[in-house]
Amino acid sequence: MNIATLLNAMPGAIAQGLIWGIMAIGLYITYKVLDFSDLTVDGTMATGGAVCIMLMLQGVNVWVALLCAVLAGMLAGLVTGVFHTGMGIPPILSGILTQLSLYSVNLWIMGFRANQGINVTKYPLIVSARNVRNLSLNNPILMTVAVIALLVGVLYWFFGTELGCSLRATGANERMSRAQGINTKKSKILGLMIANGIVALSSAMFAQYQGSVDVNMGRGAIVIGLASIIISDVVFGRLFNNFALKLVAVVLGAVIYYMVIQVVLWMGLNTNLLKLLSAMVVAVFLAIPYWKENLRKGGNGHA
Repeated sequence: MNIATLLNAMPGAIAQGLIWGIMAIGLYITYKVLDFSDLTVDGTMATGGAVCIMLMLQGVNVWVALLCAVLAGMLAGLVTGVFHTGMGIPPILSGILTQLSLYSVNLWIMGFRANQGINVTKYPLIVSARNVRNLSLNNPILMTVAVIALLVGVLYWFFGTELGCSLRATGANERMSRAQGINTKKSKILGLMIANGIVALSSAMFAQYQGSVDVNMGRGAIVIGLASIIISDVVFGRLFNNFALKLVAVVLGAVIYYMVIQVVLWMGLNTNLLKLLSAMVVAVFLAIPYWKENLRKGGNGHA
């Protein structure tokens, strides 16, 4: 095992971690802020990329394509919200129904092909794996950091407004929020739209980064997102108390996740076992708070 090989692969792992960290921010909004178990993510993580790539192939400006990808993700969140608030379907089932529907929708967007590629030399991509080791402004790490900084700033501002506070109140205590006159149904729908729009943004950037979009690109995204949130809680939970810093911690959690994955692959793990490894990483980080609590109780007992 050559350490130089690992170091050479790290910029790519960091870039991917940052892009998937944007997705984890969207998931953080549903799971932590709204307290809504949304499984739409696995579908939306392909929808944004499909819309962005297909529009760019038709000659649409990259920024316009990116905006359309976000709007497509928000539409998916709207569908999940209507399933839940308008039809009384439980959150998890609402997400599963939308996710299942999105598989066919994504195929339709992609011209009923399982994948579509885009040439980095012919199209002005915002991020590309080809530039990951370039010390220039087109480095995907720098570009993604800039996007994350803007996103975190906007979200920090929004969740400080009256509307944003109503979303946070809905997730904290839905009954009390209704008693205060907050329309919790609208809050849930808006929160789901914002979250899935952010996930679609991540999807569009990831599709550009790898130069292609695949209908199965989002499979397992929920695991990566949860891993990022859990890792951020374990590593940065006591350090970052500010809302903006918590969002940054989620992104750092995704970066740590991808760096751990890269190290294990460098050690010779069969890539076919990657999903198993992902589940194990999540399980370990989930167990760490439990183990620490048991150790603390054991220490107090002996004392």
